Amino acid sequence: MRIRATVAAVTGALALSALVVPAAQAADASSSYRTDATKAFTAAHAVGSGNTAFSTTADPTPLDATFSNLKIAAAVKVGTTNKVATTVTYTMTHGADVDITSDDFATGPYIYKGSYDNPSNILFGDEPATCTATSSTTASCKGDIDIYPADGDLVNTDAGTWSAGALALTYSNSGYADQGGLGTTKVQRYSKLTVNAGPEPVYKGKTITSTGKLSRANWEDGHYHGYTNQPVKLQFRKAGTSTYTTVKTVYSDSYGNLKATATAAYDGYWRFSFAGTTTTPAVSATGDYVDVR
Repeated sequence: MRIRATVAAVTGALALSALVVPAAQAADASSSYRTDATKAFTAAHAVGSGNTAFSTTADPTPLDATFSNLKIAAAVKVGTTNKVATTVTYTMTHGADVDITSDDFATGPYIYKGSYDNPSNILFGDEPATCTATSSTTASCKGDIDIYPADGDLVNTDAGTWSAGALALTYSNSGYADQGGLGTTKVQRYSKLTVNAGPEPVYKGKTITSTGKLSRANWEDGHYHGYTNQPVKLQFRKAGTSTYTTVKTVYSDSYGNLKATATAAYDGYWRFSFAGTTTTPAVSATGDYVDVR
């Protein structure tokens, strides 16, 4: 199971002790970056102090770094098995005494669900961000958020809007800074939509019946289940054209199943189209061709 912020509930002293490593080991910091970043974030926020004010000597040492200009995808679609990565860019401003080229230093983006001070879940990248200096005290950084749905990174209630932030840490002295509220993204349960239109062929003026199913990823059992009571459009595209038009709107039943009828008039393609919700992305079925005679 991947590390969730709510699971890694440890004290500041215990968590940050893991970051104080010999300089010889710092070069291999990227191999444990995700774990280290999670522990550091949890330790810093355990004292309920935000990003720089720490209450005891056992807490992280404030690091002179701030973050801005963060950009992240508007939505991240996550299924049940495959790892999903989304790239984040941001600007880091740091003190002259912070050596961002040192093996002792690491920075990276994160996303969190809920409040910044007490998030219900937080996700990092497997590797630190890469940064390019733009001046002696600023750098342009790029890193990934890596999500493993099959390893327990998410539960279904995590779907929806997340906030984004960035952090920096130094291993030798437990230096730490982080900043939330830099942007938002939607983490969504991947959706699927099918259609089967018939009969095929059909005589002009007769009824065409389209059936299908709207389903979405369940992050807790690793399967797809019907998305119930959702408005879905039945659409038609006449053969030889490129645009679908909406014929009617129907609702998915208690199993996610769909059924809609229409009158046959022209050869063409029938499909269902779902506009999406905050928790579930938009999806359209591949059109099913019906020959009208």
